[in-house]
Amino acid sequence: MNELLVFMCDGAPVRGEIVSISSAWQAVLERRNDPPAVRQILGDFVGAATLLSASLKFDGTLIIQAQSKGPVQLLVVECKSDLSMRATVKLSVDPKSISPSATLGELLDAEHSGRLVITLDPANREPGQPPYQGIVALQEHDGEKTKAVSSAAEAIALYMQNSEQLDTRIWLTSNDTHVGGLLLQRLPDSGGHAHLDPKTAAEGWKRIQTLGETITNEELLSLPPETILRRLFLEESAENGVRSFPVRQIRFSCTCSRTKVADVLRMLGEEEVQSILTEQGAVETICDFCAKPYRFDAVDCLQVFKTDLLSDATRPPSSGH
Repeated sequence: MNELLVFMCDGAPVRGEIVSISSAWQAVLERRNDPPAVRQILGDFVGAATLLSASLKFDGTLIIQAQSKGPVQLLVVECKSDLSMRATVKLSVDPKSISPSATLGELLDAEHSGRLVITLDPANREPGQPPYQGIVALQEHDGEKTKAVSSAAEAIALYMQNSEQLDTRIWLTSNDTHVGGLLLQRLPDSGGHAHLDPKTAAEGWKRIQTLGETITNEELLSLPPETILRRLFLEESAENGVRSFPVRQIRFSCTCSRTKVADVLRMLGEEEVQSILTEQGAVETICDFCAKPYRFDAVDCLQVFKTDLLSDATRPPSSGH
């Protein structure tokens, strides 16, 4: 079950999404051996990225990236508009030192340095044109007090409020086999719900949130999206109508390639690469996302720096590469 369902509420200015990910999530985990607390946070951000990607209005990629001086140095989740996704995390400490009960704040917001960057990168972006980025600090300021964001759901809601100016509620959960999530978003009172007066629209948004709050982690992890939708909004469907759209499929997919590795070698520079060759005999790397190994020997590296075409610089690996 790797499904995402989008729905609209006719009686309230609300759109929603429900996601359930199993084998695609397991494809991420089978390449990793992270501590339970880290796995939980990574799973929640995988759910968040998938939910946010469903509303992309262009062909491209949504990237959630969290950086900090804490135990989790870097967390990255990428999800394309076709709902193909990949994810990775890098730790700065011994995995065994991370408590199973460690919170997002403890892992990602050491010294109040953590930040969340959400990037929207269109596939047809012009050369030199930067992608859109929204940055959210992983702490909230209430007067003189600073409070760490407690969950991925809270971090994403903060991003949506600050960057998109849209009231958003999101519920996220994950375990070793499944990721589940529910997103509710209040739409502008103009547009498709212009027939609703402000009071009715506000009451409708509050009513749908109240229904959403009844969702349990167990339901998100075990039930298909269509079943969740039916259970949550049965009364709403009967009175005002809840319309769902065709279920979309989610899959794990990595975009690494020898061409991209060759590009990285060029950025390192010929002198640095030659130093690695002298010391190790070859340049070897493993994709952080899918664990696929890449090996460039002296001949490969020579081609990387002696041709102007990357396609020529990355001949198919010979035996042992």
